[in-house]
Amino acid sequence: MITEGSSALNLSINPKRVEMEAYLSAEDGYWIKNDIWETDSKAYRASGLDEPYKVGVLADFSSYRSGLMKLEMKYYLLFSMKHKWKAIEYVQKSLKSSIVMAGTLLTEEKPDKSFCELDTSIGRLVPEGTAPDVKRLYNCLVVDMHRFFQEYYDDREETEKDIWNALKIPGVKLSAAMKRKHPRMNFLEIPEAYRRSVRRFMKRLVVRRSWSYCVEMLMYIRYFFRTFYKNGYTDGFLEMLNRQDVENYLGWVAEDYEKRNATFRSKAVSFVRSWLDYIQIAEYPQAPRQSIERLIFDDDVPKRERAADTIEKVRYIPAPIIQQMDACIEQIEPAEMRPVYVLLRETGWRGTDVLNLRYDSCLQYIWNAKEVRSVPYLCAEITKVGIPQLKDPIRDEVAAMVKLLAEEAERDSTEENNPDKYLFNCYEGRWMGLPYSKSAFSRSVQRMIDKNDIRDADGKLFHFKAHGLRHTRAMEYAEQGMPIGIIQRLLGHCSLQMSLHYAKVTEDTLYQKWKKTEKLDLFKPVTPSPGKETVRDGLVHYEKVRPGLDAVRVPFGVCFKPSKAGCRRQTEQCLECPSFCSSRENLSEYTSEIEKVRSMICLGQTLGREEWVEKNKEYLERLIQMQSKLTEKGIVHKSGSMREA
Repeated sequence: MITEGSSALNLSINPKRVEMEAYLSAEDGYWIKNDIWETDSKAYRASGLDEPYKVGVLADFSSYRSGLMKLEMKYYLLFSMKHKWKAIEYVQKSLKSSIVMAGTLLTEEKPDKSFCELDTSIGRLVPEGTAPDVKRLYNCLVVDMHRFFQEYYDDREETEKDIWNALKIPGVKLSAAMKRKHPRMNFLEIPEAYRRSVRRFMKRLVVRRSWSYCVEMLMYIRYFFRTFYKNGYTDGFLEMLNRQDVENYLGWVAEDYEKRNATFRSKAVSFVRSWLDYIQIAEYPQAPRQSIERLIFDDDVPKRERAADTIEKVRYIPAPIIQQMDACIEQIEPAEMRPVYVLLRETGWRGTDVLNLRYDSCLQYIWNAKEVRSVPYLCAEITKVGIPQLKDPIRDEVAAMVKLLAEEAERDSTEENNPDKYLFNCYEGRWMGLPYSKSAFSRSVQRMIDKNDIRDADGKLFHFKAHGLRHTRAMEYAEQGMPIGIIQRLLGHCSLQMSLHYAKVTEDTLYQKWKKTEKLDLFKPVTPSPGKETVRDGLVHYEKVRPGLDAVRVPFGVCFKPSKAGCRRQTEQCLECPSFCSSRENLSEYTSEIEKVRSMICLGQTLGREEWVEKNKEYLERLIQMQSKLTEKGIVHKSGSMREA
């Protein structure tokens, strides 16, 4: 079976064949002339390939009857090994039998038969009784070959193809970590009648939104078409879409996603509505003729999961564990992963954001008027939410570390081994030109945790996830009283709601903050009879202070001087002021002040300052008198009920 676009493949196959033959002619043509490749050959040693798993046969192509398929297999293997896509050990141990099997099962006496022409549903068939592991390796090899040569022969612009390779699309919003996965977007499941229209929509979207968002959008568009066609609809239904069709779709969505997270059910409607709304505004020929506002109502979009459910997904690293981890940073191996941990702890960024740092733009110094100096900021593009450059302040010692890393990266980088100027770059091997992987970082930290026997509350070894550092930093920001808007800015969130999910405080911090708040006088004694003085209950009734009095808090109590009168006394003389009022709630202040004054008297006696000692003794006597009165009466004020209306 030849897939769509095969005519273009046939036209370009001859020059591509010449190109493959030229590539295999290296090392005096050893690779193209020999059907059995040996690891102890002179050509192998001269090729620069890694040391073999064992000396002997690397690959056997003698079972191939199609000359082109043999050429393609040779080219694919040599190219993959030289570019570190496939390890020599993997080829020798795992692929050697699959290579022979592919030649036996797939090739015929057709010299121009190509792997890209295979119907993989047929090409993946293997004889009954084949071991599961052998079958799996064979299937993977055939599918990889099919995909590789479809792209290899197809010279069309990437966005005109039915399978897009993200690395070949200019301007795509792609994180560094995503590049490791060779990301693709498959339109083959979109009905042929609408495929071109969907590609046009996605072509606009991939340069505006992150690749992961676009892949998710396409997933729901595929679901939309698959659902309608499964239920008897045919080409042309989209243009004639009506409200009844939408109501049918809502029912199918509810049924299909009944046992899944509510967010999936919501996106199956909201993403589709966004797509339909755009193609209608842009006047696509195949857009629904009826207004989207009359087709899909706001109330049709199912609510996403409850906020409580989302919060439960947030995983903070408990304080005892994060303290142990911070103390063991120097034990993270390899050492190249230690700065990654430091930056994740310092900023609270996503792992992909830190790994996406560029050595030529990751550090900036911005003038700060308050400190009268330039302070360091860490800068990066946040591809997930489309922030072109996020800038977060960092401490001087962290900035010094980043500066040193940037200088080393700039020194070691070339256009070949680091074309994108990554700060944490792989300079050789299969991933040359890409940053460290997030999974490799997580494994490094987990090894450190295992080595130091860091356990959780259940006594089990703590299971580390890199995103836990982000959750933990957000919680630390919140506990330190940082406004939620600032937390949103520092973490690079596109909405306050997302920051609220992360910005939790621990119960201990919650209690300590609450304990420091002013005590509310909610439980008062029985109100005395009218006409009697209402101040002998040991409480100051601020709500009854008559107009014209200031009722200003001062040390040891409250000043009720007239609002128009100025204060002619010093702080220590408030105790004898007619406007001064003190109550039992101030007793702790007197106790603390008495201890301080006694220590000052002792210090004055030691220094021989008699005048100082005398004044402090007088002040101490007044404090003790006030303390005794408060203990006995509950409240002391000279103006009596005159302070109240």
